[in-house]
Amino acid sequence: MSASPEVASEVWQRILDAAAEAFMVNGFANATIDDIAREVGATKGLVYYHFRSKFDIYLAVYEEGMRRVRERVEPHARGGGSGRDRLVAMCVAHEINLMEDLAYHHVVHQGVRDQRSTALKARQRDALTELNQLRSDYEDLFRGVVTEGIEDGSLRRVDAALATRTLLSNLNAVDMWYHRRDGQPPDEVHDLARRVVDLLIGGLAA
Repeated sequence: MSASPEVASEVWQRILDAAAEAFMVNGFANATIDDIAREVGATKGLVYYHFRSKFDIYLAVYEEGMRRVRERVEPHARGGGSGRDRLVAMCVAHEINLMEDLAYHHVVHQGVRDQRSTALKARQRDALTELNQLRSDYEDLFRGVVTEGIEDGSLRRVDAALATRTLLSNLNAVDMWYHRRDGQPPDEVHDLARRVVDLLIGGLAA
């Protein structure tokens, strides 16, 4: 008797969560199906029942990571207020996602870095290229709001593309030093996200 769709979906999500952690800690090349199965508390057979290969899991984790961050950020892009107001809200949402889904964030960045890796087969590079388009579309979402902020006068007249890439690069760099503590309250995470964004958008000038 096969598992219900709800149970299958739960197992699928547990595999992705476990894989994201394994890929963050060990990197894609060194992480194994055994690592993932051990984290899930299941057998390799169960993992292979849901995914054909480790690379297929990697692609699913990447796609899930992009889905989660976009789902959190996009409503702010479509909200009210000036371009700057919406940009600040988007950036805070992005940082909260990074801190709460740190492993998924790392996997997305591995995918960006590994796109041109000679260690990947052509099929794998092509699959990563397709997924990296999701990241490009996400950047376009930010650039659109930056452009609107320039036009409504709430942001300085700068090169919108350069400003967007610089801003996102700095937001993403938080993963170099941030480590979430067990039991860290959500309010503390949200406050840190707001302070980071205030520095990046408000700057250090008096």
